[in-house]
This record gives sequence, structure tokens and C-alpha cells, in this order.
Amino acid sequence: MPAIDLATHPLTNWTGPLGLPDFAKLEDEAFGPVFEAALAAHEAEIAAIADDPDVPTVDNTLAALELSGKPLDRVSSIFWLRAGAHTNDTIRALERDIAPKMARHFSAISMNAKLFARIDELYRRRDELGLDAETKRVLEQSWKGFVRAGARLDEAGKARLAQINEELAGLGTKFGQNVLADESSWALLLDAGDDLAGLPDFLVTSMAGAAEERGSPGRYAVTLSRSIVEPFLTFSTRRDLREQAFRAWAARGENGGETDNRETVTRQLALRAEKARLLGYDSYAALKLDDTMAKTPAAVMELLTPVWEKARERAASDQAELERIAAAGGSNHPFAAWDWRHYQEKLRAEKFAFDEAELKPYLQLDRIIEACFDVAGRLFGLTFSERRDVPAWHPDVRVFEVRDASGAYRATFLADYFNRASKRSGAWMSALESGHRLRGETVKPVIYNIMNFAKPPKGEPALLSMDDARTLFHEFGHALHGMLTEARWPSASGTSVSRDFVELPSQLYEHWLTVPEVLEKHALHYRTGQPMPKPLLDKLLAAKTFGAGFSTVEFTASALVDMAYHARGEAPADPLAFEAETLAALNMPEAIVMRHRTPHFGHVFAGDGYSAGYYSYMWSEVLDADAFKAFEETGDVFNPELGERLKRHIYAAGGTRDPEELYTAFRGRMPSPEAMMEKRGLS
Repeated sequence: MPAIDLATHPLTNWTGPLGLPDFAKLEDEAFGPVFEAALAAHEAEIAAIADDPDVPTVDNTLAALELSGKPLDRVSSIFWLRAGAHTNDTIRALERDIAPKMARHFSAISMNAKLFARIDELYRRRDELGLDAETKRVLEQSWKGFVRAGARLDEAGKARLAQINEELAGLGTKFGQNVLADESSWALLLDAGDDLAGLPDFLVTSMAGAAEERGSPGRYAVTLSRSIVEPFLTFSTRRDLREQAFRAWAARGENGGETDNRETVTRQLALRAEKARLLGYDSYAALKLDDTMAKTPAAVMELLTPVWEKARERAASDQAELERIAAAGGSNHPFAAWDWRHYQEKLRAEKFAFDEAELKPYLQLDRIIEACFDVAGRLFGLTFSERRDVPAWHPDVRVFEVRDASGAYRATFLADYFNRASKRSGAWMSALESGHRLRGETVKPVIYNIMNFAKPPKGEPALLSMDDARTLFHEFGHALHGMLTEARWPSASGTSVSRDFVELPSQLYEHWLTVPEVLEKHALHYRTGQPMPKPLLDKLLAAKTFGAGFSTVEFTASALVDMAYHARGEAPADPLAFEAETLAALNMPEAIVMRHRTPHFGHVFAGDGYSAGYYSYMWSEVLDADAFKAFEETGDVFNPELGERLKRHIYAAGGTRDPEELYTAFRGRMPSPEAMMEKRGLS
């Protein structure tokens, strides 16, 4: 095989429009050799920095380190995009091989004694170097990163930590692949007639498309995609079918055989506990929280515990109402988890005289995308132009050119909205290229969103639930965090902030979805083009906190179990028994299940991103509720002065300063949890 030329290879030299790869030239079989070449090239760059005989400077050490490994960054960004959004057998096999190699590679960098000595010397002299605030923070964060990655361990400790990191990387990949296998292989195929009792047209249409995709035209498939299974659990009057669907949904990763995640989780928790001890921490949670706003597990529990108690009380009173409706409808079954959404929707109709099916015709995907763009234009001066001539990794992907208020090119945004068997579940944002301005080079961001909405039949519009629409706004908020960055340093760019601050821009952006003037403009009926009637809009807004007990119990239970796993000095021998014991101690309502049960809790076990960090959504929610209140207090939710402050101190700032400093610069003070409790209707 000829040597790989990283300067010209399409995986590392991107020649497509808008700074994109030329996706038509990318071959799955090329990833392995290009990774090998890129890893070797990065190793050589690191050796040159570490062995530099000159006195360490910010430029020859810190900047050189930050800008090293560009070919590896590029092939990695495409590969992990494909692994999540459009995988296949070749990609899955490569993923199992590449994940531990990458972990081993970056462990070696973190434990390179000569490299750390240079960073350490800069860190010790940081107050003498005349550094600007962003550079000083990047240096401090880099030094802390080396220390937390084992730079100060002895050789035996470094070797063991490298082994742990490598094994954890492989286990995280295995976990995620197992969940995807369970999700993509299961479908409940139904026939017309009684099987579809109670289902609205939009859901029947989505299920028909899902069945056809699975080779069963003329039938209807309930899949484990949230955009199908949740409305099925909501509307189906067939309790037996709801039970089948719910049990399959709750059992992902726990079905025995090769895709069962129980042993994988057991091993992950044991390795994480060992890693924490090796690095001198009492628990893995203490290690992960060391560089967050919360700082300690105790601080996290101070937030979660009162919320849990209020949510449980609200859920108990709601359940009594749901049981009343069920009994009135002739049900004599014990109330179960597959009943909650169904009767909650009936209670919503009783209290507010509308249901999700009445709302959905007004929530066209294309219109909600326009609403996202409209809000970004009004707040931040951005415009979005679709480029239908630019191909991406799948025909469903849409490409947008982003310009700022002056008309200058700002970023490229890609969006992949529809569910398919080759895509893992959930929704997320990431970057093919992060924006920065180091050494005078201006690199424009290339940002993408992934969703899993049900794809409609050809020629029909995609209709969203309100939860889907919020998800779209949420992930677009993350995308704005990446696109608006003004950071000079790559490691401070966009979403490179502490885990419990990163959800602020996304959760805050959700608020603008339900601003009346946004809905009046963009919530148009897909057949008539008429705006949502004011009585329906009023009911929607009045019902904003409806079901808060259920949704908060679902979420907070997951956050509490995550923290319970990781705040221990030792891993539990049987994680699922521990999950059950933890929930029993919390008096978890029997008719509600964690939003993410352990065997499919991808945030926590399909990698390390949110381990001991799932609480961060609620931590950020305290911030986002308070931040939106600042706009409401001005009487103008598009207040231009406040919008400019929001852009400068939150969306554009990235990790250039401490998050508390950034929030205080925007708001003038730090918030208390009351605004969040009020937002959820729990105050």
C-alpha cells in the first residue's frame, strides 16, 4: 500500500465548498490507514515540542501543542460523525479498534514527562509572563488537564492509568454499539384496524414509513426511536401494545446475549473508581467535578435533593388524577409505567382542552427550523442560506452558509434531522472544525446538529411534537455556541466549557420557542398555512408546566443514580441491583422509570462525557431560567442591548474565562434556584 500523504488525502485535506470535506471522495476503508498516518504525524509533532532545546514560551510550547495534530483532528471529526450519524459494519469494526488506540495515544501525550515539564515551567511563571486573561486561563486549564491525566504519577502509575483509559475507551464504544443494535433490531409490526386504535394520522404515517424502511410495506412499525415510541405510548388505546413497546424501550442494553451491557457497566464503574484512587481522589465524582462550577458531589446533592422532593410530591398528586381518569375509562389494572403518558395526555385535554395531536399540525419541521434562524437573526444578527448544491454524509443532511450582521461569512452549519437505522438515538451537536484565531489564522467553525425525528413519506411535511421542537431549539443553541465563538485559542472555543455550564446556551435558547410572537409567526398549519389559533396558543402557554412532576422525576432520578454510582469510593458489584436500591431509598414512584436506565444510559456509559455530570442539565437550568428572566424584566425578549451582552459574555466567550465570571458579566450576579423551580412549576 502506498504511503498516505496527509497533505492531499481527502480525509485530512478538505477541498469541498464552505470548508467541508469532499464527501463523495471519502471511502470507509481509508479511515484505518489515515488514522495510523495521522497518529504517527502527531507523535512526531509532540516529540518535537517536548524535545525543543529552547526555553519554553507560550508560542513554542502552549500554542504549538494546541495547533498540533490537525490531520488527526480532521480524520477523527469525520470518523466520529459517521460512527454516530451514519454507521455500518466497517465503521463499527474500525470504531472498536480506533477508540482504544486514541485513548492510548492521548494518554501518552498527557504523561510525556518532558512535555509536562515545559508546561509546568510556564505555569509556575504564569504571573511573570504578561499574559492576557484568555491565554492565562488556557495555560492554567492545560496544566490542570495534564495533572488530572496522570502527569505527576510515577512510571507504574502512568502505565496503569494508560491501561485503564484504553480499556474504558473500548468499553464505551461497546456500550454505545450495543444500545444501537438493540434499538435498530427491535420493531413491533402492527396491522391496520384495532392495532392502530387511538393513533393520530401523523403517527400512523410515521409508523408506515418505519415499516417500509424495515421491509414490511403495508404494515406499521413501532420502533424505539423516541419520536415514534413516545407518541405511541401517549395515544395508543391498546394497553397490551403499550406494555410491549414500553418494556422493549426500557430494556435496551439488558436483553442478554452479545448486546447486553450489564457486564460492560460493571467493568466501567470498577475502572473509573480505580482511576480516581490512582489520581488521589476519593471518588470518580470528585475527580470529574474538580473543574466544574459545582466543584463537589455535596454541592450537586444540595441542588438535586430539594428538587427531587418537590417533584415526587407533584408526581404523587398527578398520579392520583391519572388513576381517576383511568378508572373512569373502565381500566381496572394497577397503574403502570406504560399508562402514565397515555392518561397524562387525557388529563391535559381535560384541563386545557387540547392534546398533542391538535398541536402537531402547526409544528412543521421546516417552520421550526425557520423559527430557530429567525430568533438567531433577531438576537445575534445571523442569517442562514441553504446550500442545496453542497453534498454531505447522507442525502438527508442540509447545509447552511451562516453570515453575520455585516454580511461576512461566519460559519457553516449542517443539520441531519431524520431517524434511520444507521444513526444512534438521541440528539446532539458537534463540530467538524472549531473556530479559533491563534497565530493570526482565522479558522471558521463547521458545526452540525443531529436529530432523530420520524421521517415522513415523500412529499409530506415532517410534523414535530412540542418536545421535538424544544429539542431542535436546544441543539441549535449548542450550535450557536460553536458558531458565534470569538475565542482565540482552540481549547477555549465554543462549547469547550465546564460540563455544568455547557447546557446554558442550549437550554436558554429553548425559551424563545414559546415566545408568543415566535409561535404566531412560525407555527403555521401544514395544510392551510394559517397561524395557530390564539385560543390554542393560549392553552399551550398555560400548559407549559403541565406534567412537571413526571418529567422532573424522570430526569432527576437519572441524575441521582449517576451521582450515586460515581460518588462512591468503590464500584458496586451489581450495578442494576444498586440502581434498584438507590431508587428504593429515594422512594421512586413505581409508575415512573428513569429517563435513562443504566443499561442504555449513553450520556454516562457510551463514553465519559456526562459521567458524574448528568446533573449539569439542571445546574444549567438554574442559569438559563434566571438569564431569560433578565430579558422578561426588560419587557422585550429580544432586547438588543441584552442580546449583545448575551452574545459577548455567553455565546461568543466559550471557555475564555471562568463561567461564574462570564455569567456575572452578563447578569450582574449569580442566580439562585428559585427561577428554575418557578420555570418547572414546582415552586
